[in-house]
Amino acid sequence: MTDNIQTLVIGAGISGLSTAFFLQQQGHRVAVLEASGRAGGNVQTLTHEGFLLEAGPNTLLDNDPAIAALIDGLGLRAELREANPAANRRYVVRDGRAVPLPGSPPAFLTTPLFSPAAKFRLLAEPFIGRAAQEESVAEFVRRRLGQEFLDWAIDPFVSGVYAGDPARLSVRAATAKVYALEREHGSLILGALKKAFKARKAEVQTTPVGHMFSFDRGLGQLIDALAARLGDALHLDTRVQGLQHTHDGWQVNTSQGAFVAQKVVLAVPAEVCAALLEPFLGVRVQPLREIPYPPVMSVALGFRREDVAHALDGFGVLIPAKERVTTLGALFSSTLFPGRAPDGQVLLTVFIGGRRHEEVGAWDDAAIVARVLADLEPILGLRAAPLMTHVQRWSRAIPQYELGHLERIAALDEAMHHLQGLVTRANWRDGVSVSDAIRNALVIASTQT
Repeated sequence: MTDNIQTLVIGAGISGLSTAFFLQQQGHRVAVLEASGRAGGNVQTLTHEGFLLEAGPNTLLDNDPAIAALIDGLGLRAELREANPAANRRYVVRDGRAVPLPGSPPAFLTTPLFSPAAKFRLLAEPFIGRAAQEESVAEFVRRRLGQEFLDWAIDPFVSGVYAGDPARLSVRAATAKVYALEREHGSLILGALKKAFKARKAEVQTTPVGHMFSFDRGLGQLIDALAARLGDALHLDTRVQGLQHTHDGWQVNTSQGAFVAQKVVLAVPAEVCAALLEPFLGVRVQPLREIPYPPVMSVALGFRREDVAHALDGFGVLIPAKERVTTLGALFSSTLFPGRAPDGQVLLTVFIGGRRHEEVGAWDDAAIVARVLADLEPILGLRAAPLMTHVQRWSRAIPQYELGHLERIAALDEAMHHLQGLVTRANWRDGVSVSDAIRNALVIASTQT
C-alpha cells in the first residue's frame, strides 16, 4: 500500500499526464495509474517502413499559456517544429474537386465554393436575433449563415474535429467560441470583426497565438518526455478496480495493490469514469455512459511524389457529407512537417468512420484501404498504388458533445459535489483536442491546493 501520495491521477492519456506534470511542478506528490502497458492514450507516434506516422492526433496548437508552460517545463522547446506555412491553406471538396477554403475577403468573393446567393445571404447575418433554446451546430449555422455554409464549410470542419454529425452536436458545447460570438455580440460577423480589431491593437504581445506545431520525432516525443519526468510515479499495467472514500482521503484498489491519496483525478474515458463512480452515484452516472464514441480509422498512405497529381500545398482536404463519400478527409502530413516521409515520397493521413459512418468500424483493413483509395483517387489524382499502408483503429475515438451535453456534465458535477477530493478531467468535457487537454490540466492542477 502506498500512502504518501497527495494526488492520485487515474489514466495516463494526455489529460492525466499533463495534470500530473503540473501538479508536480507545484510541489505535489503525485502518482499516475494506467491500466494499459503504455502511456499517451490516443497520442501515439509510430515508425513504419521509413515513414513517421501519427496514429492519433497530428498537431498541437499553441493557443494557451499552458502549452508553452508544458513545453518549456519539459525542456522541449528546441525539439518543437512549427507547421509549414502552407498549412494555412485548407482544401474542401465540392463537386469532386478540391477547392481552397477562402482565407481573405477577396478570396471569398471569388471562390467557387459558395454560390453568389450564399455570399449575398451573409449580408443578413448581423440582423438575425439570438436563439431562444439550445441548437445543434446544423440548426445554428443554417439559421445564421444559410445552408451552403453548413454544407461546404461547417460540415467538413465538424468532420475534421469531431468526426461528428452537425445535426447532433450541440453548438454551445462543441463550438463554444462560435456560439459565444452570437451570445456576446449578437452576430458572428460583427463579433469576428471586433475580435480582429482588438488583435490588431494588441500587436505588442510577445508570441503569436494559434500556430500549429509538433516535435522532431512527432507528438509521441511529448508523451515520452512526460513519462520520463514522472519516472516511478507512473504505474503502467495497473488497472483500477474500485475507489473507497476514507476519513482523510481516498483508497484506490488496483490490480497491483492499494494506493492511498488525499485527492483523486479521474482522467479516464466516460464509460470508465461511470463504472468507478457508480457505487457512489448510482443511476446518476448513466449520462456518462450515453456519450457517443464512434469508431475512427486513421489510414497512413505513402506514395512516390510523382504518383500524386495534387500539389499537396496545404494542411489537407476535407470532404463534406454532401459529396456522398465515406472518407472524411486527409492530411498532407509530409507537407506539414519535415522528416515524415523518405526522400521523393509523400505521406497522407486519411480518416474514415465517425458518427455518420460507424459501420466502417466493422470492415477489415483491406476494405478500409480500398475505400479511401477509391474516394481520394479522383480528388488528389492518385496515379499508382501506395508504397506503404498502415491502418490504426480507434474503436472508441472522439467523444461527441451532442445536444444536452453541457447539462449532463453540470448534473454530474453537482452529483459529485459531496465527494470531496474527487474530480474529473478528460476529453469528454471542456474540449476534445490535445491543446484543450493541456489547458484544462493546468486549470485543474491550479485548483488542487
